[in-house]
Amino acid sequence: MDQLADTRPYSPGLAGVLAGETTIALVDGEEGRLLYRGYPIGELVDAGTYAQVAELLWTGEWPAAAHLPCRPLTPRVLQALRLLPPETHPMDALRTAVSVWGAEARPAWPPTVEQARELTAMAPTALAAFARLRAGKEPLEPDPTLGTAEGFLYLLNGVAPDASAARALDAYFVVGAEHGFNASTFTARVIVATRSDMASAIAGAIGALKGPLHGGAPTEVVSQLHEIGSAERAEAWIDAALDRKEKLMGFGHRVYRAYDPRAAALRKVAEGQSNMADWLRLAVVVEDIALRKLAERYPDRPLKTNVEYYTAAVLQGVALPPDLFPATFALARHAGWTAHVLEQAAVDKIIRPDVRYIGESERHLVAPPLA
Repeated sequence: MDQLADTRPYSPGLAGVLAGETTIALVDGEEGRLLYRGYPIGELVDAGTYAQVAELLWTGEWPAAAHLPCRPLTPRVLQALRLLPPETHPMDALRTAVSVWGAEARPAWPPTVEQARELTAMAPTALAAFARLRAGKEPLEPDPTLGTAEGFLYLLNGVAPDASAARALDAYFVVGAEHGFNASTFTARVIVATRSDMASAIAGAIGALKGPLHGGAPTEVVSQLHEIGSAERAEAWIDAALDRKEKLMGFGHRVYRAYDPRAAALRKVAEGQSNMADWLRLAVVVEDIALRKLAERYPDRPLKTNVEYYTAAVLQGVALPPDLFPATFALARHAGWTAHVLEQAAVDKIIRPDVRYIGESERHLVAPPLA
């Protein structure tokens, strides 16, 4: 087909293009709904745990007694983390651990739920081990009695976290577990659609999430709130930022036109954290002012609070270093990534979209003159 004759519609970034079907989650941006296997995200945060939600995403069933403790690292995975420079980006460390796990475990095709469980439970141990190694501390062995989020905090800090912090991080893991065909999830599906393995798909997903347009916003929210500093300075700071046409971090979303349901669920959890009242109070004041100012200046644009805003509140509240925020997001998203890997493998069809050529028309080399 000549490029001039190709009039098929093109959507940059594949925005609005249906690239597949899924039974895993419904992301309803217009109404501000997020359903996992039909269950609203708010109900799952209120009544469930990350282990239960992960099993729901993997199997479609709600397991009353699910338990997903962090799993120990193999000696090879741990050695690979020891060899990384301390200044390594935490996402690179996590991707390395997944790659070494895959090289060692050699997960077979088709991928299985047990592979998903093992990889999802290994990842927090790997990230915590790297965090301790770069700080000059020895990694710890997981406590099998602790759930994923609680176990991760223990592996980071060496002490059992208080119930409030563990609950908050578990809630964050629940809301971060799945969100449709986002860039990293689609990457995982493209990889496994070639009949590659689970580890390759998740390593690719981590690579996509590392990009600041996908996984970096909560860190910027923390920086923004620290720069504002106090409730008294909030209105003037926001006005000045908007006058400069700067983006307010934590507001607006490519999909949601209503208030992000994940933000609503996390705000409710964050307000229950006894150890972060001052920080949360500032976040609430800034949010209220920002929403009012955005509505005044951009009445035709639905710029509402997104999940990154209260993600920052929760992760700050459990004392996570900001540079671990994106990698912690990756830990949460393991459940959704691996669920999509399982679903795509069941489809067993390679993903190969077409492309419109817009280069030169057919042309020919000119033969050099004879000597």
